[in-house]
Amino acid sequence: MTHVHSLRVVVAKPGLDGHDRGAKVVARALRDAGVEVVYTGLHQTPEQVVEAAIQEDAQAIGLSILSGAHMTLFKRVLELLEERDATDIVVFGGGIIPGADITLLEEMGVARIFTPGASTQDIVEWVNTLRTHQPS
Repeated sequence: MTHVHSLRVVVAKPGLDGHDRGAKVVARALRDAGVEVVYTGLHQTPEQVVEAAIQEDAQAIGLSILSGAHMTLFKRVLELLEERDATDIVVFGGGIIPGADITLLEEMGVARIFTPGASTQDIVEWVNTLRTHQPS
């Protein structure tokens, strides 16, 4: 018997960035595709984001960062997940992030970065690949 696992993703807007339209569009697209989405709202600290992911038993954290602080914010989220022994939570994100920084973020442990212009279909399809990595 196969189980269809419910996938739970925390979508967060860390830092001082006040533009959340993209995060809301992605959250809605994921919900429409059957993913459980916990949207943390604006101005969350990395600590709040990680705490929400652990409390909600999320499989992934999606960060939307347009403020230019992506290197610091992604790094802190990854450090906190390691400190909390929660490195099984996949971290991905999107925003205005230069190509050279995307490579550095991926080397740091960020699973995927979506840049402006990425279709919600591409994001949903990628997030759905996380279902296959869950234990049955």
